[in-house]
Amino acid sequence: MPILRSAFIALSQNASLRKFAEQSEMGRRMSSRFVAGMEIQDVVRAAKELADLGIASTLDSLGENVTTPGEARRSGEVYHRLLDAIESQKLNANVSLKLTQMGMDLDPGLAEEIVAELVQHAVAANTFVRVDMEGSQYTQATIDMVRRIHALPGNRGHVGVVIQAYLYRSAQDIRTLTGEGIRIRLCKGAYKEPASLAFPEKKDVDANFVKLMQLLLTSGLYHGIATHDEQMIAATKQFVREHGLDPRSFEFQMLYGIRRDLQRSLVKEGFPMRVYVPFGTEWYPYFMRRLAERPANALFIAKNLFKK
Repeated sequence: MPILRSAFIALSQNASLRKFAEQSEMGRRMSSRFVAGMEIQDVVRAAKELADLGIASTLDSLGENVTTPGEARRSGEVYHRLLDAIESQKLNANVSLKLTQMGMDLDPGLAEEIVAELVQHAVAANTFVRVDMEGSQYTQATIDMVRRIHALPGNRGHVGVVIQAYLYRSAQDIRTLTGEGIRIRLCKGAYKEPASLAFPEKKDVDANFVKLMQLLLTSGLYHGIATHDEQMIAATKQFVREHGLDPRSFEFQMLYGIRRDLQRSLVKEGFPMRVYVPFGTEWYPYFMRRLAERPANALFIAKNLFKK
């Protein structure tokens, strides 16, 4: 499995294959399991369908590593349109974005300006902006930016960040962020990182995930525990029971199209559930990272590709 994971991560960075996949009909069919569609109306429809099942959404316009300031601003405009849709259609949803999509590699100041404007919009729309975490080269800058934006007047509780359990530094990051009232989505992590920065063994990532989950659930803030791993879910539920915590004081989070059975069963048990719903034409890197996280997904897709 580690070999397959590394292979899918490498494929996610292959520009030629990406271009072919994103322009081909078969590629779009393959991605449809994990991507709601290409347009805003597609992701809005998916959010409404989830809401009918008692599931909240976080909407994500796919794209990363833009190459011009104009592209960065256009990416931001898509999110303004998403926030307008959330407000006008009263969706039980928020948004998730990547800083490289907002121009982080070109000009961190530009990215911060775009994200700060989106958070202001989210405040007015009574919703929330989640800043996704990318590779470890962005970790410190992402955390610093979120802290600055969160500290601006009126923004408290309307912007949060993602922390990855495979990084050694994450426990200290959580203490810093929760100390300032910043909400966190905890995930395992989906990038290839060196052993100097991240736990190389799954068992150690899992153990750290449980430790970090416990820090979050006792922080007094509303966080997201993002996992499809039934062992991690069981550990979370056990911790909630043993410590008499309100099961609605946090939410489980999962990805669109993955473990839909588990999503529904957790809702029936009384746990809030939020699904990360991506859309857009630039779906290829996201899709390949989902296969890297769980190579068995590739077999599932191959079996169902030609079914109606």
